[in-house]
Amino acid sequence: MVLFLGALLAASLFVLSSPATAAHAAAPDTPGGDQEQTDYYFGGVITFEDEPVPDVTVSVNGNGFEAETVTDAEGKWRLYVPEKEKYTLVVDESTLPDGVIVDPSLLPEGLQPVQGTTGSFEVEFGLTKTKIVNLFLGEGQRQTTSFADQLAIRLVNGLNFGLLLALAAMGAALIYGTTGLSNFAHGEMVTWGALVALLFSTTWQLPIWLGVLAAVLAGAGLGLAMDAGLWRPLRRRGLGIVQLMIVSIGLSLALRYVYQFFVGGKTYQLPGASPTPIQFGPISLSYIDLVSMGVSIVVIVAVAFFLLRTRIGKATRAISDNPQLAAASGINVDRVIRIVWVLAGALAAISGVLWAYFRPGVQWNMGTQMLLLIFAAITLGGLGTAFGALLGSLIVGIVVEVSTLWIPSDLKYAGALVVLIIILLVRPQGLLGRKERLG
Repeated sequence: MVLFLGALLAASLFVLSSPATAAHAAAPDTPGGDQEQTDYYFGGVITFEDEPVPDVTVSVNGNGFEAETVTDAEGKWRLYVPEKEKYTLVVDESTLPDGVIVDPSLLPEGLQPVQGTTGSFEVEFGLTKTKIVNLFLGEGQRQTTSFADQLAIRLVNGLNFGLLLALAAMGAALIYGTTGLSNFAHGEMVTWGALVALLFSTTWQLPIWLGVLAAVLAGAGLGLAMDAGLWRPLRRRGLGIVQLMIVSIGLSLALRYVYQFFVGGKTYQLPGASPTPIQFGPISLSYIDLVSMGVSIVVIVAVAFFLLRTRIGKATRAISDNPQLAAASGINVDRVIRIVWVLAGALAAISGVLWAYFRPGVQWNMGTQMLLLIFAAITLGGLGTAFGALLGSLIVGIVVEVSTLWIPSDLKYAGALVVLIIILLVRPQGLLGRKERLG
C-alpha cells in the first residue's frame, strides 16, 4: 500500500511538472531564450558583409546586473535586463572572426564606443521597453590601448570630475564651516541647477549660455530662499545641529520627489551633450570637457580670491574659526551666513550643469548620486575648509576614475570611500583640518 501511494505521488508530481518543463525547454529557440525573461531587453543582429555572424559573445552590465549571451545562426542576440536604466553593452571581440572588427564607421547613429574601447557602448532605452542595436562588422585589425594610455585617459577624466565635484563640495564646506550644518539637501541644489538649464535651453529653446546664466541665478536664489525661509528661523529658535540635520534630510526627500513629479524618471540631454571628440594623443576630449575644466578652474580661483582677499571672505573664515568671537568683534554673522548660502547655491548650480554634461544627462535624482562623494571630499580634505574640500574632491575624482582599471565600473565610487577610510584612520581631522581637543 505504501509503495502504491508513493508511486501515485511520484506520477502526480511528474504530470504537474511536465508543462513547466516543456515551456522552459521551448524558450532557448529564440535569442536569449535561456535567460530569465523580463519586460525590458536589448537585442539586435550582428552581420559582416550582409551575412549573419554566429557565436559572438555579447554581454550587458550596469546597475549591479550582468548578463551574457551568444549570437545564433542568424546572428541574432537578445539580453534581458531587470529595469529601464542605462547599461554598458560589450561585444567580446576575441569571439569575432579573424580580421574582423566592430567598424565605427558602420555604427548606428547615436551609438558611440566607450572611450578607449571599440566594442563597448553605453546604451539606454527610449520610449519603449526594448532597444534594438544592430552591429555591422568590417575588415580591420583590433587595436588595444596600453595600460599607460588607459591610465592617462582616466587621470584626465578624474581631474575633470574632481573639478566639477569641487564646486559643489566647496559650497557645502562653507555652509558647514559657518553653521555646523551637514546639508543633506545639497544634492538637490545641484539637481536644481541642471533642471533650470534644461528648462531654458531645451524646453524653451533658448541659447545654452542663457540657460547656464539662469541656472546660476536660480541656484543663488534657492540658497537665499532656503536660508531666509527655513534655516535662519530655525537657528533663531535655537535648534541643535542634529535637529537641523534631520530637517535637511526631510527637505532633501521633499525636493527630490517634487523634481520627479514634474520631470518624471527620464534622462534628458542638454544641447550639444555628445560633441565630436578631439584627440590629444591617447586622450580624447570634447570641447565641452575643455570648457568644463576651464570654467571650474576660473570659478575656484574666484572663490579663493573671495575668501582670501575680500572683507566678507575674511569674515566668513573668521566665523568658521570662532562664530562667537567673530560676533563679538562686530561681524554680522547672519548676513555673512546668508551670503554663504547664496554662494553655495550658485556653485551647486554650476556643478549641476557641468555634471549633466559629464554624465551626460539630466535626471531628477542626479544630485543624490553626488551627495555621498561631496561628503567624502569634505571629510577627506578637512571639515569646514573650502580648500580642503577642493583637495578632497580632486583626490576623490581621480580615485573614482582610475580605480576602474582594476575594479568594475559599478564599484568605482566605493574605491573613493575606501581611500577616505584609510586616510581618516591615519589622519582623523582630514588632510587640511586642524586637530581638535575633546573634553
